[in-house]
Amino acid sequence: MDFGLVLQTDPPATEVVELMRRAERAGFSHGWTFDSAVLWQEPFVIHSRILEHTERLHVGPMVTNPGTRTWEVTASTFATLNDMYGNRTVCGIGRGDSAMRVAGRRPNTLARLSEAIDAIRDLAEGREAEVDGNPVRIPWIRDGRLPVWMAAYGPKALALAGRKADGFILQLADPYLTEHMVKAVRRAAEEAGRDPAAVTVCVAAPAYVGDDLDHAREQCRWFGGMVGNHVADLVAKYGEHSGLVPEELTAYIKDRHGYDYSHHGRAGNPSTDFVPDAVVDRFCLLGPVAAHVEKLRALRELGVDQFAVYAMHDAREAVIDAYGAEVIPALG
Repeated sequence: MDFGLVLQTDPPATEVVELMRRAERAGFSHGWTFDSAVLWQEPFVIHSRILEHTERLHVGPMVTNPGTRTWEVTASTFATLNDMYGNRTVCGIGRGDSAMRVAGRRPNTLARLSEAIDAIRDLAEGREAEVDGNPVRIPWIRDGRLPVWMAAYGPKALALAGRKADGFILQLADPYLTEHMVKAVRRAAEEAGRDPAAVTVCVAAPAYVGDDLDHAREQCRWFGGMVGNHVADLVAKYGEHSGLVPEELTAYIKDRHGYDYSHHGRAGNPSTDFVPDAVVDRFCLLGPVAAHVEKLRALRELGVDQFAVYAMHDAREAVIDAYGAEVIPALG
């Protein structure tokens, strides 16, 4: 099992870079950042510094979307980083939540996302692609490689990830839901004539190491609110009891009343008071190291290839060090 670190690109950027260096020294293989142009600093500028100051770390957004930048700009950015530092980037992509909504736009459709996955990958690897009806090719790219990993929850999105993506990003660490969603992605991959095992599975969630569970829950409760934004979209689309989306995912948002993106992804987010302790425990990794190792082993058995640690809490350095000293050696 590989391990990634996920950070917001809050200023100063030098702190983000140093935390990524710390993660590489601890044995993490991937460094991920949020991508929301209004809420945080521009990630790709910071990715260049991370790549410059690390040797092996693979870097990418968790996640970008097809609407913030035009597809040839996104592809050229990845290709430039790969040309400068070797093929060490990954394109995490989804429909767009905070990046789109904060700017007053709706998340992208799955049809648009499907087209973008093909176009961005092809362009970044030097092939011609169609962008808004026009053939485009970036002529200077040589030997580029860009894996595209797609974030998904709902049945149609999971099927798209299985058909087209090189990897699947699941932003929660509940074993029951992980099993359900990994099976859906692999089934879609097989139906599309692909090797299901070739789709990398990445589970991403907050991890907090320590014995004070009450404090850990309060530091990580924001995550249930963030996931709840996507769940609310699923309930609006499919209904609360459709059978198409597991009620283990949808039931907890019944007391959700709006969301303030100014606190997005932050401990103490007042918009997440509807998230019960049981959901925090299911979606996150909390407690002593042994509890983390036990849950990660269960996830690995379900086919998870990478666990990406969301470290938006008051113990970022501590969780990096604990994973490096004890968790990664047990599972890496």
